[in-house]
Amino acid sequence: MGRLEKKVAIITGSGAGIGKAIATHYAEEGAKVVIVDFNEEALHTTVNELKKAGHEAIGIKVNVAVEEDVAKMVNETVKTFGRVDILVNNAGVGDNMQAAENVKDETWQRVMDINVTGVMRGLRQVIPVFLANGGGTIVNMASISGLTGGRGGLAYTAAKHAVVGMTKNIASQYGPQNIRCNAIAPAHVETGFAATMTNVDEFGMQIATRGLNLLPKAGTIQDISNIAIFLASEESAYINGVTLAADAGWSAY
Repeated sequence: MGRLEKKVAIITGSGAGIGKAIATHYAEEGAKVVIVDFNEEALHTTVNELKKAGHEAIGIKVNVAVEEDVAKMVNETVKTFGRVDILVNNAGVGDNMQAAENVKDETWQRVMDINVTGVMRGLRQVIPVFLANGGGTIVNMASISGLTGGRGGLAYTAAKHAVVGMTKNIASQYGPQNIRCNAIAPAHVETGFAATMTNVDEFGMQIATRGLNLLPKAGTIQDISNIAIFLASEESAYINGVTLAADAGWSAY
């Protein structure tokens, strides 16, 4: 039996990259998965791949910054599968490494809307379902920027610190109700995410990467999905409110 057998898992931002790897790994461990993404083409491709592999999966187009979309995400999951057991708040955007003096209002707002408010909306919608079910598990995608100060732009660093704070708050407030909330804080992971950045702040990038030579190696999406499996399964039943650095020891230097 798989480690997530008969569990129902929602994974935001799972049309590609780390989110897709997590959803695929969850499905392989027996979970029924809900692929959530703003990119409709990517989410349908992922759902079709999972179904062809014999897994149970549905796709829902969602903008996590929109309350109605997030409510639809949870409601449609319950309507289809009868419950929700796991929520992975993975959807997120970068800030082009903008340092404080160069932060654009539109960049700040977009990062906060998706990386912070989007996580809050997911939490707000799923916790009542978890309470009705007698418990549930949340895995938030933070970043090494949420545990350190100089490895990202100002907006992204602030947003990921907020995710770490929300993770602790949920664990503290809802742990007695059998709800666990933990986070993963990856360093550089080979996803092509950095290659898609445009209008990069040269100063911000220079500062964020000045210690990159101390990073022993880049991570893979499989590395992160392995951690996500552990945090969603009963193997981590005694862990709550923790943000796990996934950086090969980089932040220990």
